[in-house]
Amino acid sequence: MSQILLVDDEVELTDALGRLLKREGYNVDVANDGEAALLAVQNQVAQGQLYDLLILDWMLPKLSGIEVCQALRSQNRLIPVLFLTAKDTLDDRVEGLDAGADDYIVKPFELRELLARVRALIRRGEQFSQNPLEHSSSHRLHVEGLDLDLESQIAYCEGHAITLSEKESQLLAYLMLHPQQLLTHDQIYQHLWPSGEQPSSNVLVAQIRLLRRKIAVKGAPPLIHTIYGKGYWFGSTVEASP
Repeated sequence: MSQILLVDDEVELTDALGRLLKREGYNVDVANDGEAALLAVQNQVAQGQLYDLLILDWMLPKLSGIEVCQALRSQNRLIPVLFLTAKDTLDDRVEGLDAGADDYIVKPFELRELLARVRALIRRGEQFSQNPLEHSSSHRLHVEGLDLDLESQIAYCEGHAITLSEKESQLLAYLMLHPQQLLTHDQIYQHLWPSGEQPSSNVLVAQIRLLRRKIAVKGAPPLIHTIYGKGYWFGSTVEASP
């Protein structure tokens, strides 16, 4: 049974969501501030376990959701993180994803959508741990000087290690498996998000923007290109009419 840590300082919200998630068959722990969230994760690790999902509010006492997420990623805790927040601009989404979040849902939200996101993140976490690379016999990809280790979710470029979130790693792997090809928005959505569980278009834009920034090398041509109105192209060169 999947174990979820729900972190929000609104007790009424955690009580209601906690009951809902338990009815759906999940084990749920609750924390009401950032420090308590990190302590709960540490207690799980001490018992040789790790949460299957962290549902994390952005604005929290003691430590913000951003700080909690950054702390987990700095410790290489690869728990999928779903942000709950009222912040809904593209810059906010990029900041949340940059901190290591895997998905993002804006308050107020529909419960059906939240449950769909929860199922998707837990399912992808299970699939990734069981079969980290469905389309290759190796756990490491190499394209144009960029390496991606799918087990550790770390990219290597110019001798530098780049830590990626699970979603960033999945996105980069998909791009690297299709170099010098146009990948449409629909193709990427269908690969990263199951049918009926797709986020808004801004989430993909934010993921691409953040990933492009992370793997950029000063003085070198970019590897991720936007083909306006169509999708994205991975490679240092782009055909004139992709």
